Amino acid sequence: MTTRRELVVALGAGALAAPLACFAQPRRSKVARIGLLEAGSTSTEAKGQEALIAGLRELGYVEGRNIIIEPRWAEGDYGRLPGLAAELVQLKMDVIVAAAVAVKAAQQATATIPIVMLRVGDPIASGYVATLSRPGRNITGLSNINVDVSSKYLELLRAAVPTLSRVTVLMNPGNSNHPNYLKSVQGGEKANSVKITPAQAGSASQIEAAFDAMKRERAGALIVLPDSFLIAQARQIAKLAAQHRLPSITARREYVEVGGLMSYGQNIAEHYHRAATYVDKILKGARPGDLPVEQPTKLELVINLKTAKAIGLTIPQDLLFRADRVIE
Repeated sequence: MTTRRELVVALGAGALAAPLACFAQPRRSKVARIGLLEAGSTSTEAKGQEALIAGLRELGYVEGRNIIIEPRWAEGDYGRLPGLAAELVQLKMDVIVAAAVAVKAAQQATATIPIVMLRVGDPIASGYVATLSRPGRNITGLSNINVDVSSKYLELLRAAVPTLSRVTVLMNPGNSNHPNYLKSVQGGEKANSVKITPAQAGSASQIEAAFDAMKRERAGALIVLPDSFLIAQARQIAKLAAQHRLPSITARREYVEVGGLMSYGQNIAEHYHRAATYVDKILKGARPGDLPVEQPTKLELVINLKTAKAIGLTIPQDLLFRADRVIE
């Protein structure tokens, strides 16, 4: 059973309907080259690329005819991102679409090629844009609100496990956004009467070590912070969580689809689909700095009942009613 719930977040003033100033001559007469820079891998982010291509196709772009996509994947190794970004710049992309931590590498590689960002928690604090309504530089695109909603993870875990008292937060030490995520989660400790313990994991072996620590500390549940490396390890994390009978939650529905218990966040495929609109406007001559940054207008809760049963957990009916999708 599913119900739909929408979280409305203020958009940058004027959204994409704002008047567009000329950034370059319209480029529809030639084959446009679009770089895609990802910190993750094709196995975990393929749906995003497919959604971006589908969005471009709806706007009249056909791969090989009037557009070429040049994807670059760091495969969870963030140290590769600067080199991959530099490669796209050398190939003279017309636009670079960069996601999450990859945006920083793209920004450092070029101040002139337009960059469409995705999945950025706070683009102003990160130094990517001046304001949401007038980015002002060569970067625009879509932000996310994972930092703002990460405190909800505790609430949802407590709704699933009312007796919960200890929660481990799995972090990637290479993700500069994670300290802010952790701070947000810790802000709910008192209200939810739980103790939060962070665990660092930047490799597969460190993930296993983190679960050993969770067992020693008698953790009652797990929060997996949004991260390209950790989502690339979603199957391993979900398997270990099930083995340790730990209820778990993260932002990405892909985690639930491979056996995790819950996810709460935006639909990433829709995010990439919307990015195609920015690419199109830039190719038609819009200045990135004049295109307002868009924030998500809805979040989704996904629950895996098969996993709940496997770990001996009964999900309360009122929580199921709140879900947008239930995997049975």
